[in-house]
Amino acid sequence: MASEYIFQLIAIILYMIAMLVIGWYAFRRTRNLTDYMLGGRALGPAVTALSAGAADMSGWLLMGLPGAIYTTGLVEAWLAIGLTIGAYLNWIFVAPRLRMYTQVSNNSITIPSYLENRLKDSTRILRVASGIIILIFFTFYVSSGMVAGGVFFESSFGLSYHTGLIIVSIVVVSYTLFGGFLAVSYTDFVQGLIMFLALILVPVFGVFLTGGFTETVQSIEAVDPNRLSLWKGATILGVISSLAWGLGYFGQPHIIVRFMAIKSVKETREARRIGIGWMALSLIGAMCTALIGIAYFQQNPQLELTDPEAIFIELGQIIFHPFIAGIMLAAILAAVMSTISSQLIVTSSALIEDLYKAIIKSDAKDKTYVFLGRISVLFVSLIALGFAWGKTDTILKLVSFAWAGFGASFGPIILLTLYWRKITNIGALSGMIVGAITVLIWGMTPVLTDTLYEIVPGFLLNLFITIIVSKATYKENTTIEAEFDETITLLKKERS
Repeated sequence: MASEYIFQLIAIILYMIAMLVIGWYAFRRTRNLTDYMLGGRALGPAVTALSAGAADMSGWLLMGLPGAIYTTGLVEAWLAIGLTIGAYLNWIFVAPRLRMYTQVSNNSITIPSYLENRLKDSTRILRVASGIIILIFFTFYVSSGMVAGGVFFESSFGLSYHTGLIIVSIVVVSYTLFGGFLAVSYTDFVQGLIMFLALILVPVFGVFLTGGFTETVQSIEAVDPNRLSLWKGATILGVISSLAWGLGYFGQPHIIVRFMAIKSVKETREARRIGIGWMALSLIGAMCTALIGIAYFQQNPQLELTDPEAIFIELGQIIFHPFIAGIMLAAILAAVMSTISSQLIVTSSALIEDLYKAIIKSDAKDKTYVFLGRISVLFVSLIALGFAWGKTDTILKLVSFAWAGFGASFGPIILLTLYWRKITNIGALSGMIVGAITVLIWGMTPVLTDTLYEIVPGFLLNLFITIIVSKATYKENTTIEAEFDETITLLKKERS
């Protein structure tokens, strides 16, 4: 047993060293604030696609989702279906226009700065409000990743939850703090590959462990035939809630910022194909891992799985040689760390680019802002670590709350700014605040959140309020009209 842990630790240590080396490489290439926050808008399609996917999926892909399906069955797959549809629509409707519009509109490098520049909000209130919303919900989101890291080391190596929490926090904060957006994107690309391979290999080899396809199905049915049904135990509102996760994509800053960083609009098409292919196969692998886990533990009743969210970890250790199992375990860390780092860099951007510069109105040099960005990464990490210390919620619960917060706050606003000329800064601010408050109230009221996922009322109310207030406050602005037309013209040229 001791030798197994040594092999696994070697694999984990090598993985962490690789992430730090990539961070150092990115640090050497980071020269100004645009590099630190947006990678100089020079990402290729593969890096864009896999880094967006890895940033998106987080620890819930290898822990939260398999745990939910292991406990409840395929009825939880509606969530994966909703996410795949939402991600595809995000690549189609948001990626090309956001890439072009953020460049046309004063070369915006963050979502709040884009909203301010796009709507010509001279009050800066919209930008500050957006930054505050990012700070609030990303603190919960980063916390969920840290919880996943703590659970990982607790389940894999018998370390205490808090020790695991600290190890993950130190490594991910180190390469994010120094390397910025480039480090986050490059490490996410590598982590995305690791996650993909792990999610394919575990179910492929696992099905032989359980005796083949037929025996696996029979074992699952012996536990509960309903575990293989998409409908048993489902309700209309439950299915709507799961599918509604797809709405969240339009407003996730750490995902759509990748669209702003890709080299050109033309490359979004190739990136979409890579990204959706990666996502679909990864989600299928995660679900199959959970189902094989049900069969395996039914066939081996003498064994006990104490934590359903650790099913991927357990199967990896059972199936593979300790060193390979260590690489499988590194996939968990990849999922966790890729999301934490992406969220930290966006939060840092919000603190410096959208709050500090907007409120203080400083004209300091880029080196000063990059330094402050690194300090803000550390600051947010410590707050999130405090939230994660108590581990009061499951990973999926923390993620769902933050996901709804961003989807309901920014999703309708992003879509309307890209496709509707008449949205106003007052309309956007009103809708954003209503969406955020709806999620906060609904998500913290058990009777409501148990009935319908809070993103649904939050998204719809935001959309309704934004349109109504914008129509009431609209005044033609020649600059806005010109930028909107220029964006459409440039998009047509890029696609021709």
